Amino acid sequence: MKEIPVWEKLLLSIEEAAVYTGIGVNRIRNILYTPGCPFAIYVSQGRALIKRKEFEEYISQTERLV
Repeated sequence: MKEIPVWEKLLLSIEEAAVYTGIGVNRIRNILYTPGCPFAIYVSQGRALIKRKEFEEYISQTERLV
């Protein structure tokens, strides 16, 4: 099975997003579970995935991450 580079994936796990951005896992989780988070997709039993492009836009537009 061919592995897709993180920067080409549509959805990222919390751990992939942390490695990709350098933002801590706990910080990303806090943002993800904030009501109205624009880049979260909840898939099962509270598990969230991150829409990569929207996450990148959020980071570039945010001066300070929560």
